Amino acid sequence: MQEFSVFIFIIVVFALFILSSAIKILREYERGVIFRLGRLINTKGPGIIFLIPIVDRMVKISLRTVVMDVPPQDIITKDNVSLKVNAVVYFRVVQAEKAVVEVADYLFATSQISQTTLRSILGQSQLDEILAERDKINRELQHIIDEQTEPWGVKVTAVEVKQVDLPPEMQRAIAIQAQAERERRAKIIHAEGEFQASQKLSDAADVLQKYPVAIQLRFLQTLTEISSDKNSTIIFPVPIDLLAPFIDKMKKD
Repeated sequence: MQEFSVFIFIIVVFALFILSSAIKILREYERGVIFRLGRLINTKGPGIIFLIPIVDRMVKISLRTVVMDVPPQDIITKDNVSLKVNAVVYFRVVQAEKAVVEVADYLFATSQISQTTLRSILGQSQLDEILAERDKINRELQHIIDEQTEPWGVKVTAVEVKQVDLPPEMQRAIAIQAQAERERRAKIIHAEGEFQASQKLSDAADVLQKYPVAIQLRFLQTLTEISSDKNSTIIFPVPIDLLAPFIDKMKKD
């Protein structure tokens, strides 16, 4: 009787083992690539998956977007500037069977192709392009990496250059250049202001030349403005035109 109980226990354990290996449950974002006797059968999921014990084997693949940090890469730009640049890559598996069959480890392979592409593309660019045209470089990186990973069933959705580390001497040079650029703009703005002011003064001179009495009114207005301060010493210019009749009379006499 005891031997029969042990036999029943062994059968139950074996049945549970077979049942656990035959029934799999996949989440919504998971797919199971099924191999039967080493041959690719199909891709199943999500939900309950039934497998033939010992005969079938399943490889589970996640379809969620993976965020991969590309380690800092030493790069020499086209204009011979040494940089350290790192990036972040967003990708996901769109064809689970290719991600299993076509490449040994799609995560490692995508990481390596991202590093080599980052060094290659930035090495062909100048420093000003890397700093000023970041969006263009990101799109180019995404396009090239996506072409490389497409046979693996991996879709690269975005690549972002995260940080560009400049050597200290280059940081000082860029700071000096930026300061010189700001000074240049300030001088141009100041010169434009002087030019506009001279144009307005020229227009005012034309008006005063057409209407000589206007300058007298302007003198009176100026006298009113400066007379508000009692401690001021007022110097009132007298136009030569007012004294011209007296000067001519003195010359005749």
